[in-house]
Amino acid sequence: MKSFSESYKAAGVDITAGYKAVELMKQHIARTMTDGVASGIGGFGGLFELDMTGITKPVLVSGTDGVGTKLKIAFILDKHDTVGIDCVAMCVNDIICCGAKPLFFLDYIACGKNVPERIAQIVSGIADGCVQSGAALIGGETAEMPGFYPVDEYDLAGFSVGVVDKSKILDNTTIGEGDVIIALPSSGVHSNGFSLVRKVFDVENGDITKSVAELSGKSIGETLLTPTKIYVKSMCALFDEVTVKAVSHITGGGFYENIPRSLPDGFGAKIEKKAVRTLPIFELIAKTGNIPERDMFNTYNMGVGMSVVVSKNDADKALRILKANGEDAYIIGETVRSDEGVLLW
Repeated sequence: MKSFSESYKAAGVDITAGYKAVELMKQHIARTMTDGVASGIGGFGGLFELDMTGITKPVLVSGTDGVGTKLKIAFILDKHDTVGIDCVAMCVNDIICCGAKPLFFLDYIACGKNVPERIAQIVSGIADGCVQSGAALIGGETAEMPGFYPVDEYDLAGFSVGVVDKSKILDNTTIGEGDVIIALPSSGVHSNGFSLVRKVFDVENGDITKSVAELSGKSIGETLLTPTKIYVKSMCALFDEVTVKAVSHITGGGFYENIPRSLPDGFGAKIEKKAVRTLPIFELIAKTGNIPERDMFNTYNMGVGMSVVVSKNDADKALRILKANGEDAYIIGETVRSDEGVLLW
């Protein structure tokens, strides 16, 4: 007999809705299956068999993150099939900064009311992100929490594990003065700085569905909801052919916080502002909110989702590989001896 509690339902939790959500999400989960998956959905843990071929000393690399208040845009537009990509991206893009390849992903969805169709839409996006990154969706949790979340809202977080051979972990101690910093373009705001975005555009009270000339006719809402770009496959291709010295995922804190995290003590990044291909959405945020340039570069990716440091001798080869793998990569600066972190000029 199927589990069911009339008393629990009266308190706001419908167990049968959870069963329906699982059935609806199975088709999406199936798209993410890889050779290492050793369990099905529904158990108490997700099993993954690690393939050690070509790996001498395996090191597991983990990452966890959420989507943040970007979810508010999804609520306003009632569009839930892309935020899952953001959730996966924020985890797997961090993992590859160590030189690791993501293996699997787990999600956590907490909601005020379990609407199976909406949960399935969220998971469809998570599956899209997993497919893009080559990670298997091997488990997750949907928690219905009436009275804690509004009935039409939810939170979304994720966790991913990857692997790298110890000898191939990126070693930033090899960085020297004059190494080249390559930019990988972002798809937009990605998943950071949305508390400021929401304030600037007054999204809860204004109309973010109208087309905007500065955004080539797209609406603010549509532009903001553009999912975070996933760089796993292009970066793995680069790792295979070029000695990469450092990688930085440009998230909250922008250039000033993230790029220095990838550099050794005594080195900074000299970035040419004119070289940065700033996206129109950032220009609109700065103009509408009267936000100083320093704050913009300290909050947003400004059109650069990831930075990569390679030797000057490897720069042309790295650019060719990245472009062959779909990245319109370009040079934005170089490493310098400095304790100031990022120098914008």
